[in-house]
Amino acid sequence: MSDVYSDAELLSLQDVVNYDAINSQGRGGACHLSAVLPALSAALGTPVSTAIHNDAERLRVDLGVPHASSVIVVLIDGLGFWNLMERKGHAPYLRSLVNQSHNQQPISSSFPTTTVAALSVFGTGTCPGLTGMTGYSQINPDNGQLSQMIQFSNGANPELIQREPTIFEQLSAQDVRVTTSGFPKFANSALTRAALRGSNYISGANPSQRISTAARSSFEPGLTYVYIRDADKMGHQYGWDNERWIGTFERVDAQLKSLAKKAAPGTLIAITADHGMIASDSSTRIDIAERPELQEGVALVGGEPRAVSLYVEEGMNPNDVAQRWRHVLEDKARVYTKDEAIAAGLYGPVHDRVLPYIGDVIAMASSNVTIVDSRTQSDVATHLPAVHGSLTRAELDIPFLLDVV
Repeated sequence: MSDVYSDAELLSLQDVVNYDAINSQGRGGACHLSAVLPALSAALGTPVSTAIHNDAERLRVDLGVPHASSVIVVLIDGLGFWNLMERKGHAPYLRSLVNQSHNQQPISSSFPTTTVAALSVFGTGTCPGLTGMTGYSQINPDNGQLSQMIQFSNGANPELIQREPTIFEQLSAQDVRVTTSGFPKFANSALTRAALRGSNYISGANPSQRISTAARSSFEPGLTYVYIRDADKMGHQYGWDNERWIGTFERVDAQLKSLAKKAAPGTLIAITADHGMIASDSSTRIDIAERPELQEGVALVGGEPRAVSLYVEEGMNPNDVAQRWRHVLEDKARVYTKDEAIAAGLYGPVHDRVLPYIGDVIAMASSNVTIVDSRTQSDVATHLPAVHGSLTRAELDIPFLLDVV
């Protein structure tokens, strides 16, 4: 395993996410998931501005994206840059891309490094502080219950929570063809409605059909979006470096090779991800259900095992809860109050309407620690062999690979 990947320590804040300018680690500005679709819109000749990025053409230049009349963007769930680099020997097509100098610099995902937050950042070109998508689960202020943000459970309304215009909507409004080739069940899902609304959604029952549909769409000028979930799904089930994951990775690579072969000549293919994954370790798992001192003053435990959001009881001072968690966890997590997390820029600019969604206390796990709560979470959820959500390079760094076919 590479030295870079095995370094799973939390990055310093100045090395994490900067939406306005590129920092010392090359993150932020153009080198960020939020910049991908704006840059591709400029490549199509129809630059789209967002609340975070007001110069899509500059993003295009900074990312080295060429102009093209047809663009296919592929987002591979869970395939972090270092996951890819560690297993590139199993992926001849992706290996051919990462061996090119312009594809060797990772870009950054957002915090938390989880699908619901990252897909909304990708789809809107903004940040969780504006989209309101702040974690896998977050409070619904209308009823005080947790909402799981893939399904938007417990009365959460996708369109009311995520109000930023999507890039797809803005391109479609300018008569640019925007096509999604995806799973039938995701066509009108809550997460699609929140983060990726505005495209012509064409369902494909199996990977071959979805790839063929995407390739056919490229013969008409415009943007095509393809989502591939299998790497993340298999990582959570078996571990990201398990043989079953590797087999899935090989099939994903074959799908991408087929896409490149079938797409219209001159099509630009851009490949990215929402986050990376790290292996968990049962010996470092912390179960809140077994630690009364971690329960004190906490009404709800949201977020995910690598980025926990605590909602404190009424009348409780979040600073007291945060201090108690710091004392108990020591170097196993970085613990912030909501105010500290916002001041640090972890969520980007934060709209007032988004403030209630963010946890009163945020705990970001270090190393391969997971923080779970078996009182409310299933046994499977508390024992995932591969996880993500926190601020390590393994979780934050994602690929941005370009190929002109």
